[in-house]
Amino acid sequence: MRRVRTMAEEVVRCAWLTKDPIYIKYHDEEWGKPEYNSQRLFEMLCLEGQQAGLSWLTILKKREAYQRLFFEFDPYKIVKLEYSDVFENMIKDEPGVPGLVKHKRKIESILNNAKCYARMENEGEDFSKFIWSFVNHKPIVNRWETNDQIPSQTSISASLALSLKAKGFKYVGSTTCYAFMQACGLVNDHLTTCISYNKCS
Repeated sequence: MRRVRTMAEEVVRCAWLTKDPIYIKYHDEEWGKPEYNSQRLFEMLCLEGQQAGLSWLTILKKREAYQRLFFEFDPYKIVKLEYSDVFENMIKDEPGVPGLVKHKRKIESILNNAKCYARMENEGEDFSKFIWSFVNHKPIVNRWETNDQIPSQTSISASLALSLKAKGFKYVGSTTCYAFMQACGLVNDHLTTCISYNKCS
């Protein structure tokens, strides 16, 4: 008797993914899709900085709290905040509701980066065009078959990190920048067997 495969059995995703529904939704709907909106790019750069030393799933679960406290990552509203404003809201976290990563320097980096973003834009430099210029405004499509082939950083992410640091941004090391590039589709690092590979190519 021929065994009929279910749809669930046919779905193949990137090998690094867990079975957490939040992670799967993020992978299927966001990760690796080219993002050109400057404010969204700013949000992802800041969130990747918050991840340092933690899992990305941890940050995903706290994402709504970050969006709420930082005005959906509107840099022009963030620049009006002081650390004390954010701290007051941090200590009001409801039991059982994921809040921010309570790391003073990481929180301060968001306030700092918003000022850097605003300065760039006020000087006529579009943030999205600046970010995408590092890949010549076109996604780099890789053809990885296994996880161990995927780099944690590249010469491009190192160059992006140096440029961002020169503009005053913080928590933007080369590894962080590469994770940011992967998340926002500057590079397509879905495995070739993943259902999302062709969607992002």
